[in-house]
Amino acid sequence: MKKTTISIFVLLLFVLNGFAQQAKSKIIAKGATLTKLSGEYAFTEGPAADSEGNVFFTDQPNDKIYKWSVADNSISVYMDKTGRSNGLYFDRAGNLLSCADLENQLISIDKNQKITVLVNDFEGKKFNGPNDLWVAPNGGIYFTDPFYKRPYWKHTEMELPEKRVYYLSPDKKTVTIAAREFVAPNGIIGTPDGKTLYVADIGDRKTYSFPINPDGTLGERKLFAPMGSDGMTIDKKGNVYVTGKGVTVFDKNGTQIEQIETKEPWTANVTFGGKDRKTLFITASKSVYTLKMKVKGV
Repeated sequence: MKKTTISIFVLLLFVLNGFAQQAKSKIIAKGATLTKLSGEYAFTEGPAADSEGNVFFTDQPNDKIYKWSVADNSISVYMDKTGRSNGLYFDRAGNLLSCADLENQLISIDKNQKITVLVNDFEGKKFNGPNDLWVAPNGGIYFTDPFYKRPYWKHTEMELPEKRVYYLSPDKKTVTIAAREFVAPNGIIGTPDGKTLYVADIGDRKTYSFPINPDGTLGERKLFAPMGSDGMTIDKKGNVYVTGKGVTVFDKNGTQIEQIETKEPWTANVTFGGKDRKTLFITASKSVYTLKMKVKGV
């Protein structure tokens, strides 16, 4: 058998094996393949879907927010000079909330791209660098605050003594410490019923779950998965998607059920978009990808 024939045969087996794995998958649509939309960015992060299923994501080194349109599958610049936006999330009013670490703030961007600062400091001290956030059903906001030195900062040390998770009350008037004792809290997501919060300690390679009390405080942490995460999302079955080396999916009991490889040095974040919320949108290094799913996001 010629080498060319062998190569084609091996490639065919590889492709067939990939389709077989997807056919067996509980969450990936049958026959679906990872699709690269673009690879022209410096570093992609923070994907968030609006009510129509359009996905907004950041290119933090270039200080831009981009929009992926459901209507025509196009990507365009949505906003320039975003306060160095990182993690994004939409609130129920349609405002795009952002962890903007140019000045280490939590900001709200309305439909006219007007910026309102929601959180500027904690007890008079600058945050370490808000990184990712989740909006609870009651309108309260949980956000992580690790410390990653940015070249555009004038300061070089933390003003706050710890890397924590904070909670901004639904009326946006009070910030409290929600959880502490992390090496570097990063990815964060909650369940749609507002009863459970997942926080990834990427510095300690662990992801925890916390019960959410009616007043927004958190109960005792429990180890959910033995790996950390940069960004996170969740689907309607309660499966939790964590990122780093591709996308790793755990069911609601913390059992790994899927591994999605991106062949990129780092996979930063993930969310569900599209009209039916069955498109997994992945930001990975300089690129963005989509993958059709059987399950819906929340």
